[in-house]
Amino acid sequence: MALDVRPNAQKQLAGVPKADRERLRERLEEIAKNPYGSHPDAKRLTGTPGFRVRQGDWRAVYRITGAGDVIVIHVGHRREVYR
Repeated sequence: MALDVRPNAQKQLAGVPKADRERLRERLEEIAKNPYGSHPDAKRLTGTPGFRVRQGDWRAVYRITGAGDVIVIHVGHRREVYR
């Protein structure tokens, strides 16, 4: 199980304040260790495939592959991430 942050998501993650960025990365690493487990603040998206995890006002949208790898697609502020 691996964590893969796409280049576009890495740029977006760099724009997140340092404390929230570090905590969000920690949460994503926890999810990558056990992608099919129960995680607080992680929910399945409706209408589109994937999941989201939140940290403060910031959200990360990710998918889980058949092999159990976590791929981070998008990171952004809560008012912009779902658009």
